[in-house]
Amino acid sequence: MTSNSSPPDYYDDLDLSFAKAWDLIEPGANKRTSPAHTPVVGSVNASGLAQLRVMVLREADRTLRRLRFHTDSRSPKVGDLKNNNRVSILMYDAAEKLQLRLFGTARLESNGDSVDAAWIESTTFARRCYLAESAPGLVSNAPTSGLPAWIEGKQPSEMQLTEARANFAILWCDITELEWLYLANSGHRRARWTWDEAQQTWSGRWLIP
Repeated sequence: MTSNSSPPDYYDDLDLSFAKAWDLIEPGANKRTSPAHTPVVGSVNASGLAQLRVMVLREADRTLRRLRFHTDSRSPKVGDLKNNNRVSILMYDAAEKLQLRLFGTARLESNGDSVDAAWIESTTFARRCYLAESAPGLVSNAPTSGLPAWIEGKQPSEMQLTEARANFAILWCDITELEWLYLANSGHRRARWTWDEAQQTWSGRWLIP
């Protein structure tokens, strides 16, 4: 955006800015080229240190305030989130010059119809990583993918993936706060929306950028 450009319609409008934020988030679940497809997801470990990693967004629903990610149930972040379920998510769209920070609570689910459906919907190649013989993050004496030798570089069959299902889990993130930063030569805009559980609605306000 140049200094001579007209600002977008959401520039000074909280409601339109909020809608624009979710317009950025939701396509990330299905569009690989979307900036929201691979956000940074943060948790806190037992030592109080922030743990950041890039994850693939699998589902986003503004009505339910919910995002879905997939994870290995043996992953260290699963233990971290069971101990402290606060989660943060960072997205940035360079073309739109928009940064989004989302905060909420995490729920882990490893059994049930929704988990079974998510497992089946994933490609066999995507599910192959859950065949890893040891938990992610464990020390290895040599470079390794963690996969058993018989599946290295191969496409697994449904039958070969049967045992991997036990290592698959859904990470649900229920969003309770959303912060927006729009970068513009004419003046940045920053806002924050907080979910009011009692009123079942979002409350927004402008912030100093």
